[in-house]
Amino acid sequence: MSGNAQVTGFFDPRTFSIQYVVADPATRRCAIIDPVLDYDEKSGSIAPIHADRLLEFVAAQGLSVEWILDTHPHADHLSAADYLRGKTGAPTAIGEKVVAVQKIWNSIYNRPEQAADRSAWDRLFADGDRFRIGDLEARVMFSPGHTLASITYVVGDAAFVHDTLFMPDSGTARADFPGGSASDLWHSIQAILSLPDETRLFTGHDYQPGGREPKWQSTVAEQRAHNTHISVCATEAEFVDVRRRRDATLPMPKLILHALQVNTNGGRLPEPEANGRRYLKIPIGALGEPNWD
Repeated sequence: MSGNAQVTGFFDPRTFSIQYVVADPATRRCAIIDPVLDYDEKSGSIAPIHADRLLEFVAAQGLSVEWILDTHPHADHLSAADYLRGKTGAPTAIGEKVVAVQKIWNSIYNRPEQAADRSAWDRLFADGDRFRIGDLEARVMFSPGHTLASITYVVGDAAFVHDTLFMPDSGTARADFPGGSASDLWHSIQAILSLPDETRLFTGHDYQPGGREPKWQSTVAEQRAHNTHISVCATEAEFVDVRRRRDATLPMPKLILHALQVNTNGGRLPEPEANGRRYLKIPIGALGEPNWD
């Protein structure tokens, strides 16, 4: 690792998401990771409230945005990547396996005309790719399991592990979305926990168990010792069993069908129709039956 990244997290209580600004203190250059575009499913309204707060912070700190990064196509919020690209001119990026995710969701949405390709982002990262944020070296780890396109960004002494690991008292990510895999998740977690013990890990969500205040930073050592799933599962088979039993009890995220049609297109909203209005498409019964009780 090289250098210490300056990391600031921004918690969104509506979606329990954490957005990040990671900066190189020496050059004042930064990247924005997993930005949220506000969406109210009751009214259908969209607003850049959280994204604009990130821009206000960047301006107040005298930072220059070099990258807008997503760790995966999110199921619980709309990505503000395209909005922020328009505001900053910074390139957007995500993992290259997003093309496979596009194919899955284009089928679910019955969008044969929608291309599954790289065009919605400026760069698609492969496992092991390296790039820079100022003078900080950043590298990409392919971390499938939660989704088949998930990646981890290792920036200096910090790693952004998205939904692979939550805080130690919250365990690990679900792996039952289309393209997800509990077995892949186990191997991704083992790779992350092979980083140096002192590596700071920044998670993508915090659901505040017991009503505690939101948290999003831990270390490799803390996760290995105290994560409620990893510390009690000695083998892949044990973990897969724990994860599958847990996933069977979870409802789908309330915005999954809204978000994936936007997030598999780089955060771009659907084009306006003849009346000038944009429409999201909700496929009926696409993700199985809920627990109606």
